Amino acid sequence: MHILLNPGPVNVSPRVRAALGGPDICHREPEYFDLQESIRAQIPIVFGAPASEYTSVLLTGSGTAMVEAMIASAVPQGGRLLVVRNGVYGQRMGHMAAAHGIACDALAAPLVERPDPNDVDRALARTRYDALAIVHHETTTGLLNDLAPIAAVARARRVRLLVDAVSSLGGDRFDFQSWAPDAVACTANKCVQGLPGLSFALVRREFMETMRAYPERTVYLHLPRHHLDQERRSTPYTPAVQIAYALRAAIEELAEETVAGRIARYGRAAAIVRDGLQALGLTLLVPPKLRSNTLTTIKLPLGLMYSTLHDALKREGFVIYAGQGAFADVCFRVANMGHVEEAEFRRFVDTVGACVG
Repeated sequence: MHILLNPGPVNVSPRVRAALGGPDICHREPEYFDLQESIRAQIPIVFGAPASEYTSVLLTGSGTAMVEAMIASAVPQGGRLLVVRNGVYGQRMGHMAAAHGIACDALAAPLVERPDPNDVDRALARTRYDALAIVHHETTTGLLNDLAPIAAVARARRVRLLVDAVSSLGGDRFDFQSWAPDAVACTANKCVQGLPGLSFALVRREFMETMRAYPERTVYLHLPRHHLDQERRSTPYTPAVQIAYALRAAIEELAEETVAGRIARYGRAAAIVRDGLQALGLTLLVPPKLRSNTLTTIKLPLGLMYSTLHDALKREGFVIYAGQGAFADVCFRVANMGHVEEAEFRRFVDTVGACVG
């Protein structure tokens, strides 16, 4: 088995993998609805989202599918969206808005810098926006955007806050109570340590009701449709039943470890990787204060091609990730999500040392 150091899919525990062996059931029977309800009920609890204020909704599809569902569903007819863009995934949200005919502007920031909240405030003051969308953890670089001041600006301007937390929820601090986002998209197969194929969102209850009056710009990705059916112990389309078994097991594991415990574990792993690679003389792209807890972008040593390093590490059991966007040819990325022992991260550092020494 390879140790996956890419930012999802991740290595999962034997317990999560074994959950795939649950019984074959019809998705129109009470057995499936019991499974669906148990997952939806646990999600707000695990992530500290007040159940009186937030509801959860499941979607069969990747994290990208849920982000697109959020974008397509969250803007009224004739409304306008502002996207904060300091990476590939912010840019992707703009493409999603365009695909669904939503008027959208981008507020660009450098790829290795956080957006200035004052710039966000000025942008929201210039034009009437209905929603502001931002990526929490931009895995383009491993930069973690600071949501607290952005959320404060959105509240002051009475603009809905939409967050792509696909690569952060469960791995970095996320404060639902003080940030009060309106919709947060996530997926099973990153920091939650489930398997690919299911995504979920946490949405303010009053916002979900409001969205019911918005245009249905898409058949499959209209969030209120999924939510309404799930609230009625139903589902509009065929869900990934076996992946749901695995997601339930993963959420149970996360509840036992606690989000704070997982963040701490990931932090120890990140420190092993970062300190170890810097001791080898490698340079990290993002300054310490801006880094996420779960992904590190490293500059390739002069004269070493990514493919050479990738293949050498894979032979030793490790899968790394190429740089992305402007850094595709000059960097590589290492994620520390998933069910991986700290000893494996130490072995990884030693293996990199043998490759670049």
